Amino acid sequence: MWWFVLPAALYVLAFFAVPVVNNITTSFREYTTATFYTGEAPFVGLANYVDVISSRTFGRTTLNTAVFTVVSLAATFVIGLALAVFFNAHFRLNSVLRSLVLLPWLLPLIISSAVWRRMMEGTSGVLNELLGLVGLGAVPWLTDPAVALYSVIIVNVWVGIPFVMVILYGGLQEIPRDLYEAASLDGATGLRAFRSITWPLLRPVVVIVLMLGFIYTVRVLDIVLALTGGGPAGASDTYATQAYQLSFRDFQFGTGAALSNILIVVTLLVAALQLRANRRANDLAG
Repeated sequence: MWWFVLPAALYVLAFFAVPVVNNITTSFREYTTATFYTGEAPFVGLANYVDVISSRTFGRTTLNTAVFTVVSLAATFVIGLALAVFFNAHFRLNSVLRSLVLLPWLLPLIISSAVWRRMMEGTSGVLNELLGLVGLGAVPWLTDPAVALYSVIIVNVWVGIPFVMVILYGGLQEIPRDLYEAASLDGATGLRAFRSITWPLLRPVVVIVLMLGFIYTVRVLDIVLALTGGGPAGASDTYATQAYQLSFRDFQFGTGAALSNILIVVTLLVAALQLRANRRANDLAG
C-alpha cells in the first residue's frame, strides 16, 4: 500500500513542504541581492515581520485583502449557486449553455485580464461606451482609487463563477429526486423545498466550495497585476501583490517571505474556523 502513497508523498514534499520550509527560514534572515554574491544572509529574528506589520501600507493592504476576498467570494458563491440551481433543471440547450458558462474558467487568466483591461480603459473601452449609450458618464475603472479594487473584484468574480457552479451543480445532481417528489406531496416546493432539502444536503459541498474559494481568492496575484498592478496609489494592493512587489521588485526577499507567511497563517486559520463551524453545525443537526 505504501508504494501507492509514496509518489504522492514525494510530490507534496518536493513542491509544497520544501518551498514552505524554505520560505519560513528566509523570513528570519536578511536576504537581499547581495546574498547571491556573498552567500551571507544574517539572522534577524522577527525583524522582517515587525517591518511588515509596522509599515504604513500594512493596514490599507489588510483592508484591501479583506474586502477583495469577502466581496469576491460572496458574489461568486451567490451567482454560482443560482446558476447551478438553474442548470439543475432539465431544458433544451442545457448542456450547451452550461458549456458556454465554463469559458471564463478555461481561458488563461492573463488573456482574460488583458481583455477586461481593454474593456475598462478610458472612454474608449466597451464598458464606458455602453454606459454612454444609456446616458451615463464614463467610469474610471482602473485609474480611480475608489473604483480600482472593485473593478478587479468584477473580473475575479467573472473568472470564479464557473468553478463554483460546476462543484455545486455536481452536488445538486447527487440529491435524490424522490425527496423532492415526496416533499411536494406535503406542499414543500420552491423556496421551501430549497431550504428544507437542497440546502441541508448541499451544505458539505458548500463548505468545500467556500474553503477552496477563499484559498484561491486570498492569494490572487495575476489578475491584480495585469489590471492595475496594485494601483493606483496602492488602492488595489493585497497581501499577494505586496509580497510579490517586496520580493521581486524591491528585492527584499526576507520581508516578502514574512508577508507570504502571514498570508499562509491567515488562510489556515480561516480554513480551520470554517471546518470547525461546519462540524458544529452538523453535530447540532444530528
